[in-house]
Amino acid sequence: MHIEFRHLRTIKAIHEYGGVAKAADQLNITQSALSHQIKALEDQAGVELFVRRSKPMKLSAAGMRLLRLANQVLPQVEALAAEFEGLRGGSTGRMHIAIECHACFEWLFPVLEAFRKSWPDVDVDIRPGLAFDALPALQKEEVDLVVSSDPEDIPGVTFTELFDYNAVFVASAAHPLAKKPYVDAEDFRGQTLITYPVERSRLDVFSQLLIPAKVEPAAVRQVELTAVILLLVASNRGVSVLPDWVVREVKYSSDYVTRPLTENGVTRRLYAATRTVDTDKPFVAELIRLARQEAQRLQSA
Repeated sequence: MHIEFRHLRTIKAIHEYGGVAKAADQLNITQSALSHQIKALEDQAGVELFVRRSKPMKLSAAGMRLLRLANQVLPQVEALAAEFEGLRGGSTGRMHIAIECHACFEWLFPVLEAFRKSWPDVDVDIRPGLAFDALPALQKEEVDLVVSSDPEDIPGVTFTELFDYNAVFVASAAHPLAKKPYVDAEDFRGQTLITYPVERSRLDVFSQLLIPAKVEPAAVRQVELTAVILLLVASNRGVSVLPDWVVREVKYSSDYVTRPLTENGVTRRLYAATRTVDTDKPFVAELIRLARQEAQRLQSA
């Protein structure tokens, strides 16, 4: 038996309007065409679907069974059609974000809070990109946007600039390096460097300063939470290098000092990596706009 969506809509319309004439008007087809459709459906089923001697026209037991199917299936079909319409119009979709920057949670959460209010039908999720290869996952459509400071030339992937930031040295106010106007790679010799628990190539202090200078700290202590890193630094248990948006508030505290890395500073740029075919989707463009806006707010604070 071959049942089409139009058959289910026919059964539902006749049940609701009590006759072929009104149902045909509702379905925007002729009464004759609807009658032929009913006969063809009954021929397929091998049973009568309507009690024709009754007024208004009623469904038989078999017809009621088909009506129950219609009531289950048609709302799902209509919901799916609405979802597809939203996808075509850019009002719905999926935004699963991978973060290669451990400290990015600090500025990303306000961005997502503003985003969800404007785009409630977009499914948002965050996956720490440090636990897997985020860019290959983007190509495989396992995630939809990757926040990264390391753009690559990957076919089908577009890196959109978000904002620049400075990598900042932070230490206890009682630390000997607090007297210096800036710190160089050599200043890290003999120091305990407190970092996030990620590979060195993803840490600005190593990739931009220590590795090129071939300098190794006395010890590296890995800590998961930014707040704990700052607590240890304030207690003079070590020094750290963090993005400027993280230390913007503590630099006014008497417990800390913040200094640029090198005389000229170390400036890095964050990017949003997306599949090229998705980059111009309205909700993707809006998330990028909000990220830039939040960065401007932090820089002006």
